[in-house]
Amino acid sequence: MDAFLVSTGIVALAEIGDKTQLLAFLLAARFRRPVPIVLGIFVATIANHAFAAAVGAWISTLLGPNVMRWVLGVSFLAMAAWTMVPDKLDGDDQPGIGRYGVFLTTLIAFFLAEMGDKTQIATVALAARYDAMLAVVAGTTFGMMLANVPAVYFGERIANKVPLRLVHGIAAAMFAVLGIATLLGAGARFGF
Repeated sequence: MDAFLVSTGIVALAEIGDKTQLLAFLLAARFRRPVPIVLGIFVATIANHAFAAAVGAWISTLLGPNVMRWVLGVSFLAMAAWTMVPDKLDGDDQPGIGRYGVFLTTLIAFFLAEMGDKTQIATVALAARYDAMLAVVAGTTFGMMLANVPAVYFGERIANKVPLRLVHGIAAAMFAVLGIATLLGAGARFGF
C-alpha cells in the first residue's frame, strides 16, 4: 500500500505544471472532447509507466542492495531539484488531429511527451525502490489522472488558481525526503 500511496502523491504533485499537463490543457482546448482525451491519457500513461516500472525493477536486479540504495537516494534528490524547474511545451510538442482522431492523437502525443519526463523517471526510481511494480504503476497512473483529468475538464479556469511554486515545492520536498531516507538507510549499512 505504501508503494501505491507514495507513487500517487509524488506523481500527482510533480505533474502539476509539467509539460504533459500543459499538453492536456492544449488537447482540451483544441479538441473540446474530454472523454477521448482522458482515455488517451489513461492508456498512454499505463503503457509508459508499465515500461518505466519494468526498467526500474530490472535495474534493481542488476545492482546490489547497497549500491541500489545510493543510486536511488541520489536519484530522488535529483528529482527534487528537477521538480523545481518549470516546464513548457515546445512548438514540436503541439499535436494536430490529422487522420488519427482525438483518442489516438492524444495517446500518441501523451506517450511521446512522457518519454524522459520527470514522472516517467520517477516511476523508474519508485519501481526500483519498492518491490511492488503493479502498485507503483497503479499509483503513478492514478497520480497522473488526478492531475490531468481536471486539466482536461476545467482547463484554464483552474490553471491560474493553482500556486505552482507551492505545489512544486511540496513535490520536491517529498522527493527529497525519499532521497534522504534512502541514503540514511544506505549509510547505516556502512556505519555513517
